[in-house]
Amino acid sequence: MMRPEPAFFEDVALPQITQSASGRPWTLRPAVPRDVAMMVQRLELDPQLARILSARGVTPDAAQSYLDPKLRDMLPDPYILKDMERAVDRLAEAILKEEAIGVFGDYDVDGTTAAAILHRYFMDLGVVLSVYLPDRIAEGYGPSASAFRSLMTGGANIIVTVDCGASAHDAINAVAADGAEIIVLDHHLMSDAPPANAYATVNPNRIDDISGQTNLSAAGVAYLTVVALNRRLRETGHFKDRPEPNLMNLLDLTALGLVCDVMSMTGLTRVIAAQGLKVLDAKANVGLAALGERAGAKGQSSTYHLGFLLGPRINAAGRIGHARLAFELLTTQDKTRAGALAEKLHTLNAERQAIEADVQLEAIQKIETENLDKDKIIVVAGAGWHPGVIGIVAGRIKEKYDRPTIVIGVEDGVGKGSGRSITGVDLGSAISASKDDGLLINGGGHAMAAGLTISEDAIPKLRERLIIALGDDVDRARENRTFVTDAVINARAVSRLFADMVAQAGPYGVGNPEPVFVLPDMRVAHVKLVGANHLSVALEDRAGEKVRAIAFRAEGEPLGAVIRGSDRLHIAGKIRGDDWRGGNAGQLQIEDAASASQ
Repeated sequence: MMRPEPAFFEDVALPQITQSASGRPWTLRPAVPRDVAMMVQRLELDPQLARILSARGVTPDAAQSYLDPKLRDMLPDPYILKDMERAVDRLAEAILKEEAIGVFGDYDVDGTTAAAILHRYFMDLGVVLSVYLPDRIAEGYGPSASAFRSLMTGGANIIVTVDCGASAHDAINAVAADGAEIIVLDHHLMSDAPPANAYATVNPNRIDDISGQTNLSAAGVAYLTVVALNRRLRETGHFKDRPEPNLMNLLDLTALGLVCDVMSMTGLTRVIAAQGLKVLDAKANVGLAALGERAGAKGQSSTYHLGFLLGPRINAAGRIGHARLAFELLTTQDKTRAGALAEKLHTLNAERQAIEADVQLEAIQKIETENLDKDKIIVVAGAGWHPGVIGIVAGRIKEKYDRPTIVIGVEDGVGKGSGRSITGVDLGSAISASKDDGLLINGGGHAMAAGLTISEDAIPKLRERLIIALGDDVDRARENRTFVTDAVINARAVSRLFADMVAQAGPYGVGNPEPVFVLPDMRVAHVKLVGANHLSVALEDRAGEKVRAIAFRAEGEPLGAVIRGSDRLHIAGKIRGDDWRGGNAGQLQIEDAASASQ
């Protein structure tokens, strides 16, 4: 790759700011100067790329492997997960004896991709799986005895649950008595022992699992399962007269599940995501290729494509349609069918966005009318709010008010809620504890996200309990929080060449944040409203160098007010290639701003 001109970088201090749109002071992510110099000298890295790596804890000795991550270097022995060997031995036996196998999956992206991983692997083996995905509205989260029995009626007495099942004690007990063998593949936090009557429970977050692979989503657990199963079948000689499935072809689905379930982009998860993005670019999965084309995906794939273009459209099926549509898209090999399904999911996503906007507006009005934004944990409920969008709305409100948020839709006296947390506040554990204490009908999750079912009259008690349980954690998480940046640069750095250079340290996400750069003292030449609430901004530095920028969802927010109210700005944001203009054109995605005339 060509390196950007050295003149693109300015090794200068951050501008002095008294008040930013985010309300946070800006800080510069620290790097180790000696390590930066060694990376530049030894590996001939661009100084800015070397600084990005050092600021993320990458040493000179580890830099090369970090920039070119290999799955073989990071993939653990799957048997380090508790119960994995037992689960795989039973599945291998079922395959060799041609026993029928069923799969029960969750309806979100992670659950659907995990089910698709198993389906595609078994399809390559020539084995047909029966797959059951529940209806979010009619059935809710998790397996039920009736759903299990539906699979059993079709002949499957061996049933694998994906992205659920770790807390389904009653349902598993009920069908185990009828002779069913349930294998749980899950990743949600567990506060108690696994289901006693499950044949095996593979979950890196179970209390007695010492694998250390707690950063895997259900898709990651499913992938490790097929790795182990493939090895077991090889040991039996199963592939002596038949080809082995290509497990690399499943990495795009695995990466999709990991990214959309907001797993930290570190260690094994980052390596899987990096390799999965390469598989995605190869377009071997005709469903994902069709969906990417319909979503307008351009350029080399990144976690942005997974999390913001593909993920929401797949999620739309389970949220306001049925997850079966998304599952079929992920597993079909028919390009014509893939195109039709992609169009359907795109339409469902547009419907989801409209429903989401209405619920968000009502929720914010209620929060501000009832002063719920003064609480350390926001718990807001409303009648008729669609359960398929409350998680997204919770995420938006969490960002707006910078505190953990739970949004609950109430119907016939029962509320279904979804929560999103801030870094440093473990919402999933608090929800699990509330369920264990009998405050909730059901509930669970992980640190950053949780779901629950609750009686309407218990909602005030839940609010009070969470504020007491998590209030101190919220204070600590928010205390002295800063807006972290990576470097001060000049306007010429906003280019595709620079964006491609920065991308080498990805994939980015939680745990490996995408670099944020500061452009000081920029003149606001033009501001234009794009869509409902995005701002397109034309910027210019004192030398006349122009920059195109976009501030998503900024209109009506503090960021939009600062942009519209200032002639000159200090701007902080992420640099992306401009796929519309092409060539070396770049665009700045604005994350924060402050008046330069303060």
